[in-house]
Amino acid sequence: MNRNTGREISKEEILRIVKEEDVKFIRLWFTDILGQIKSFAITSAELEEALENGMGFDGSSITGYQSIEESDMIAMPDPSTFRILPWRPQEKKVARMVCDILTPERRPYEGDPRYVLKRALQRMKKMGFDHYYLGPELEYYYFKSDSATEILDKGGYFDLTTLDVGSDLRRDTIFALEAMGIPVEYSHHEVGPSQHEIDMKYADALDMADYVMTYRVVVKEVAQKYGVYATFMPKPLFGENGSGMHTHQSLFKKDENVFFSQTDKYYLSETAKRFIAGQLKHAKEMSAIFAQWVNSYKRLVPGYEAPVYIAWSRRNRSALIRVPVYHPGKEQATRAELRCPDPACNPYLTFAVMLQAGLEGIEKGYELSEPIEKNLYHLTDEERKKFGVKSLPSSLGEAVQIAEESEFIYKALGKHVFTRFIELKKREWEEYRVQVTRYELENLLPIL
Repeated sequence: MNRNTGREISKEEILRIVKEEDVKFIRLWFTDILGQIKSFAITSAELEEALENGMGFDGSSITGYQSIEESDMIAMPDPSTFRILPWRPQEKKVARMVCDILTPERRPYEGDPRYVLKRALQRMKKMGFDHYYLGPELEYYYFKSDSATEILDKGGYFDLTTLDVGSDLRRDTIFALEAMGIPVEYSHHEVGPSQHEIDMKYADALDMADYVMTYRVVVKEVAQKYGVYATFMPKPLFGENGSGMHTHQSLFKKDENVFFSQTDKYYLSETAKRFIAGQLKHAKEMSAIFAQWVNSYKRLVPGYEAPVYIAWSRRNRSALIRVPVYHPGKEQATRAELRCPDPACNPYLTFAVMLQAGLEGIEKGYELSEPIEKNLYHLTDEERKKFGVKSLPSSLGEAVQIAEESEFIYKALGKHVFTRFIELKKREWEEYRVQVTRYELENLLPIL
């Protein structure tokens, strides 16, 4: 099934399209453990063999993959992800396919982030659910280059003025996304100067993880054509909002949204409440996954719209999870918005732990506390303590330590990914921790 268009697509059809459209190169995409896209190209002459048997490559050079003595890997293209790249030359075109990674024995490779998400989806299906729908909102900044943070405009939220020079950039980005089979719902200027957002229409979790990877590439490629740089860095500008990836989520059985209940005062089913309770309970443990860089924790501070406090609400955007208020006739739209992930995460791992946390809540019957509608930033420490509101970790070091001690994260990621991920993140934290920053030189050197 071509999941993106809802119709079957065969290997023969791909080969026909390649011939008719004069596609010369096919890029095979997959990600390392940190969510960076890896790619190698094959020619159209090799495509039939690749679709049948996959393409071998050396996994020892991929971050978090195998050691050198067990490095043979197979990239197996997923036919449903075949797309022609709209930003490449239209003569001798270039296409791409997202790959699953297999071992030489042709078993799913445990270090493949896409497989980690597939495992979570298998658990979901065993529990009787058919769809985990996601609608992430990725924010990003445009700068004049990748070596400084010189902004393109001074626009603000929803501005449509001459200040918003990103309008044409967004327009061309939307055309490119739609050409890649990714439906778009909204686009607008965000709160920060030169900060933007394009929202994709919700989709199944695996499709959406593929979409997020594609989205990040498309945004950067279109920006480069305009001679500017797009970044998904969580907090590039001091004193301005960081970039988040608020993610709307719902579980369905066939066409029924199992999060909705007509009789509940919040219109939430028992399933929805337990799912939300699971994510709140495991939020600290998941933090190293959905906010995986040292810079992520510069965003997760009070006062810049990023959620820090572990609570849920209906109207209050300072809470970690927001459940949009129900409107009659909109039962299918009942959803929970997790507001803490940032757009620089690995979406396969992030969506996997989000789903696993929710399923854990359903399976173990976690109780959901009452919503907190007060602005959590305005509460004192004593008031938050009274409400039982805890905080996310304040640094990558703290987040990694909590994740390392978590049996839940170990099971959700699997031994291989868990071990390599923790090792890489500990190294990043140690390298960051010993840096002497400009702040220290400017504020301490003159007086000490």
